[in-house]
Amino acid sequence: MKTFWLLRTAALFLALAVSSNVYAQSCGSGDDDFPEVEQAFQLAPRVENETLVLHWTIADDCYLYREQFRFKTERDGVLSAAEFSLPPGKSKTDIFFGEVEVYYHEVNATALLPDGETPRFSIRSQGCAEAGLCYPPTTQYFQFNAASFEYEEVPGGFTDVAVASDTEIPVSEQARLAQIITGSSIWIAAGLFFIAGLGLAFTPCVLPMVPILSGIIAGEGDNVSPTRGFLLALSYVMGMAIVYTLAGVAAAAAGLQLQATFNQPWILILFAGLFVVLALGMFGAYDLQIPSGIQSKLSGISGNQRSGTTIGAFVMGALSALIVTACVAPALIAALTVIAQTGDMLRGGSALFAMSLGMGAPLLAVGAAQGKFLPKAGAWMIAVKNAFGFMMLGLAIWMLSRILPGNVTMLFWAVLVFMTGVFMGGLTMLTTDSNVTRKLGKGFGLLTIIYGLILLLGSLTGGSNPLKPLASINLAGGGAMFAQAEHELPFQRIKSVDDLDREVATASANGKSAFLDFYADWCVSCLEMEAFTFVDKDVQAALSNTIWLQADVTANDEVDQALLKRFGVFGPPTIIFFGVDGEQRHGYEVVGYIKAQKFAEHVRRAFSDSDRVVAQNGS
Repeated sequence: MKTFWLLRTAALFLALAVSSNVYAQSCGSGDDDFPEVEQAFQLAPRVENETLVLHWTIADDCYLYREQFRFKTERDGVLSAAEFSLPPGKSKTDIFFGEVEVYYHEVNATALLPDGETPRFSIRSQGCAEAGLCYPPTTQYFQFNAASFEYEEVPGGFTDVAVASDTEIPVSEQARLAQIITGSSIWIAAGLFFIAGLGLAFTPCVLPMVPILSGIIAGEGDNVSPTRGFLLALSYVMGMAIVYTLAGVAAAAAGLQLQATFNQPWILILFAGLFVVLALGMFGAYDLQIPSGIQSKLSGISGNQRSGTTIGAFVMGALSALIVTACVAPALIAALTVIAQTGDMLRGGSALFAMSLGMGAPLLAVGAAQGKFLPKAGAWMIAVKNAFGFMMLGLAIWMLSRILPGNVTMLFWAVLVFMTGVFMGGLTMLTTDSNVTRKLGKGFGLLTIIYGLILLLGSLTGGSNPLKPLASINLAGGGAMFAQAEHELPFQRIKSVDDLDREVATASANGKSAFLDFYADWCVSCLEMEAFTFVDKDVQAALSNTIWLQADVTANDEVDQALLKRFGVFGPPTIIFFGVDGEQRHGYEVVGYIKAQKFAEHVRRAFSDSDRVVAQNGS
């Protein structure tokens, strides 16, 4: 991908050079208007009173990143990092690096020359165009010419000088994906986002679509062909992709918090109620199909007797797009950021649509497979329908878990699991003539009932984690039970931008780093982070000298939105890191759920080179 981008950029620059002998001192709005990087950012070093002055002339509508400068001077035949000073930049919420400081028009950086020396040096910088093109990092080499008393550039670098290793400038995953959208062919970007969607297809937010689609196909009866199953699945996926893309584009263009909008309690209750109604259809309370009057009208319009169900699948896919918004992934953030920051709805929307199709691709296989392998009639068909019914009830509980207390949610899970065991035959009497299937159903059903009772016990004693239902209780001598104190994470809740600045400044004054966790009650991945990642001993060891800050943006009020906008955050879970100097560690942002081991390693990288970055920036 990087090779393609570089080749594309090189071809663009060659075309510019051939077409004109002069260049415009402006970064234009189209591919044919972008100047070469050396023309967009012209560097002219000079010496003033034993001080090296690095002066950049920056083309209109271009900017340089303050934190991307790296300065090295020659010492004993080695180019190594050295200190230099930069003025404050202009604050900008950038597509690629989030909240950053940038320079427009011109900027001077200064470095003291030791003992009056005029050493050879290298300077690394990176800039972007407002129109969406991000130039690759550029390193330039200069040496002093004693004859002209000026610095001159050495195009090939210094062949007789070793270069000390330097840590690569970090770029967050969502920033890299944003670069792909804006800097690559729209078809390549769509292909990569399709692959990203395939990865999201197996997350907890997308998997619930499988039983919804299966329920629609099961409602077709016992004459579903593979072709029919595939067409229903395709209609469902297109409904999801189109609505999801349009909602994403509209929300990004309007600056709305898509997650919070689609996770309002009334929407969750409405959607959970819809799942309950669908489940009742699976249990035989009614025939799962569009009302005959509406179906007849739809059929009359298209002349297809089954078009009503196809359109119904499209509508269900559109409604299912609400589920996907519960998962914030870097790919989603990248697409929304491009739309919000550049206004390029075509590229951002294409990436969203391709990602949606990737998420729905496995559903197409489910549609064709259900049409081929779904039992056609008899007890098996009833058993499959009942299974889909319990899946949909599980979806209803999963949706409501975002707004209900944990112990209430686990109580609902207990009832559902218990009744599932009953339907499996856990309480059915066996005879000597019972076949293997009934015996297996009895055994697994009884185990399911026992697990349901354990969940019930856990919920009544304050438990909230179905995977650890007895974590809230402990058995002591004589069978007595007492509540076990739950582990509390050392978070300090903040609400506003002022609260954040105050706490980060306090942490810095005490020689501590800090991190900010954006959280919401309806955010499934946030709960996963608290249940599995933040409690890990290795993670807590990595954060031992770090202040834990958490912003609860459940209400999504004006104060919450101001804090989200400060960092260009589209929704939780998102984690921002601050070094011991109180500065944000750009490029280390975490979006979405991350496992404990990987998160611990990420934290150590985020804080390990904080002092080095401060020294190089001269802050």
